[in-house]
Amino acid sequence: MLAATGMGVVLSTPAMAQDAEGEALDSNAIIVTARRTEERLQDVPISISVYNQEDISKRNIVNSADLATYTPSLSVNSKFGPEKASFSIRGFVQDLGTVPSVGVYFADVVAPRGGGATTSGEGAGVGSLFDLQNVQVLKGPQGTLFGRNTTGGAVLLVPKKPSGLLEGYVEGSYGNYDMRRVQAVLNVPLSDTFKVRLGVDRMKRDGYINNLTDIGPSNFNDTDYIAARLSILAEITPDLENYTVANYTRSDTNGTVPKVIAYNPNSGFGSFAARQIAGEASVGGGWWDVSNTDAYARNKFTTWQIINTTTWQASDNLTVKNIVSYGQFQEIARQTLEGEYYFIPDGTSPYGTINPFINLIHLGNFPGFRNADEETITEELQFQGRSSDGRLTWQAGGYFEQANPLGYNVQFTPFLLNCVDPYQYQCFGISPTSSSISTPWQKRWYRSRALYAQGTYNLTDQLAVTAGARYTWDSQSYEYDGTGIFFETPFVPSWYCNNPALNGLIVDGVNTGQKKPIAPMDFEECYAKDTAKSDKPTWTIDLEYKPTNDILLFAKWTRGYRAGGVNPTYIPFNLWGPEKVDTYELGTKTSFFAGMFKGYFNLTGFYNDFRDQQIQATLVAKQGAPLLGGTAIINAGKSRIWGIEVDASVTIADILKLDAGYTYLNTKLQELSGVPEDELVPWEPGASSWARVVPTAVVGGPLSLSPKHRLTLTGTLNIPVPESVGKLSVGATFVYTAKQYASRADDGAWENYQNPPAGTTPEDWIVFADVMPPRNPGLMPATNLLNLNANWDSIFGSPVDASFFMTNVTNEKFPVNVVNGFNSFGLESQLLNAPRMYGVRLKVRFGS
Repeated sequence: MLAATGMGVVLSTPAMAQDAEGEALDSNAIIVTARRTEERLQDVPISISVYNQEDISKRNIVNSADLATYTPSLSVNSKFGPEKASFSIRGFVQDLGTVPSVGVYFADVVAPRGGGATTSGEGAGVGSLFDLQNVQVLKGPQGTLFGRNTTGGAVLLVPKKPSGLLEGYVEGSYGNYDMRRVQAVLNVPLSDTFKVRLGVDRMKRDGYINNLTDIGPSNFNDTDYIAARLSILAEITPDLENYTVANYTRSDTNGTVPKVIAYNPNSGFGSFAARQIAGEASVGGGWWDVSNTDAYARNKFTTWQIINTTTWQASDNLTVKNIVSYGQFQEIARQTLEGEYYFIPDGTSPYGTINPFINLIHLGNFPGFRNADEETITEELQFQGRSSDGRLTWQAGGYFEQANPLGYNVQFTPFLLNCVDPYQYQCFGISPTSSSISTPWQKRWYRSRALYAQGTYNLTDQLAVTAGARYTWDSQSYEYDGTGIFFETPFVPSWYCNNPALNGLIVDGVNTGQKKPIAPMDFEECYAKDTAKSDKPTWTIDLEYKPTNDILLFAKWTRGYRAGGVNPTYIPFNLWGPEKVDTYELGTKTSFFAGMFKGYFNLTGFYNDFRDQQIQATLVAKQGAPLLGGTAIINAGKSRIWGIEVDASVTIADILKLDAGYTYLNTKLQELSGVPEDELVPWEPGASSWARVVPTAVVGGPLSLSPKHRLTLTGTLNIPVPESVGKLSVGATFVYTAKQYASRADDGAWENYQNPPAGTTPEDWIVFADVMPPRNPGLMPATNLLNLNANWDSIFGSPVDASFFMTNVTNEKFPVNVVNGFNSFGLESQLLNAPRMYGVRLKVRFGS
């Protein structure tokens, strides 16, 4: 029935490729590299969404979160802000601490790793989405031809290569929230065989999250980045080509602050949260208003990468390609993780005047160090060939990746403190046993090696079979010096190992670690190291049948794999194993051209058998435990994911173009293992530190960030005007996303709110802020977005283009993720969507 529903609606991706002049071509002309070689989109047995640079510009796609808005099956985890959102495809989510489930590739190379305190955007952040040939979103496991982990899929960013034309453009944009953006690209053929392309992208915009306090920045979720790209193409001989791309991006913003939307009246912190919610309401605080307590709030990251590709056409039937890269990722992240402003009315203590609020838990960096500081090296040697009769095409190769720390990643996380200046240790502890500044010193190493081969054999002119296999060896090592700074005497810091079980300091059930003066710190006492290793085969087998040149039918079986990991912070959850998925797909791709109508219709059905899935869980510490609460990764057991994806497009008389995309996604966690029973008792020496372990999914329920329905409809009208006037067009995109769970940690309280136990009322379990309609805080509501654009290209025959864009036209208000502090800290916070954005753009082209 669902498949029939999908077939009954003309649905598609919102984009098609463009020719050199930017005019839309039919789907037969869309060239993709989903199988590491150039092919027509309609000939590739993979569900793919494709966007060119014109689509990206018209839709004002700046970062990964924007890209996901237009792509069915693609979701993002924006827990650490829209600029650092990580991808999820078909329910395969990257949680904090895990390697990505969706690989992002720029010019055939993965992004530099960012193993810090937050997810890093993994290569599709700001500064990446300009001067591109196209963006390809591949859905389903791609673990045969692509390195690293691609259980969910892959996102390919294909930059424009230097060409033989002297040309370029300058583009400027201005919009609300004082948005200013300038792009410039220059292509110079220094000779027939040596060509250079240089591009720069600079953007600034004020934040749309307003700070109600006078602490730190006045707004958050701002944009401030610069990106530069240099490409050099050297055709050394007719058969030998060398292509180098150098990328640089620096972003420096205020970061993000969550919105407190409810509190737990049964928590010891409930009264503080109630006071905050009432205070924000008293000053007219609305949806995009928050209370910040971090005077040093900042989110800065720098990434750069050099990619060199050498291609040798050894013969008519053999091509040898070598791809080597080096890149670095560095990050400083300072922000409140819960969004709390826990106000103390009198603002004093027996020890003198203090700041009138409690810091629950803040993310920071130790002075002089970064949250992330890593380098990544990759090397791939690839052979591509075909048989003399042309029936067999094949490729094989080897892959190596090594990520190393450039120094210690040092977090600085105040917890339950009043601080005049935490970086000068001027703090007063609320709890002698828990109030502290966590300062873990960490180093991570990643290594991945693989061998692969894949070939397609044409059994007949209409029937082909493809088979490929890859074997991958992964390892992740972690050095950890876990120190904590305590304040048993106010403003007098002392330190000890904040994870005594990890450091062997629990002897006969007693913590033998001692608090010591702040200087010097003996890191040897708190040192620990662990390594997670995993190796697995992955493969793909598919059968492709083309009854005509315009119809492709395919069936495939793909095995995907994601490496295990290590985080020694939380025993016994310091190691987790690899996950694997078997994906079965049936699909069809159809192109049509009939009179004034042309377009395509693509349909894919898939079933995923998902085992040992890596799921994030919230850890709730026992009263008096030596460890604070936190999050950890567990292997869930078994899940299943099935659904359909429909992509289609129709153009009528080259005047009206209708595109759409639809995904039905049905996910279910079938088994959950490795989760201990609740132990709601005070901690005793020798016992587990954890009272509860709460996964983000529940058995029988859907997986996180997996909306059941996702629909994108785009209409573009090319207005008939004389050629001397230019080219006029208007476009509109409607995006519907069904409700989806971000977490199940608040289910118990929500159940009691809906069905209060005898003698209680709903408000005895959850109290909501006025701006938040009562609903499960972990359930993101269904959303409807409308975006518009208008374009006037080649104005009166000149090389000048002008455009207008508006996103979230109706100014919808909705959360995009949840923090999960309800059980631990007495409040629940959510990350917020972007409000209405609009602007104008002027582009001047020059050259050939």
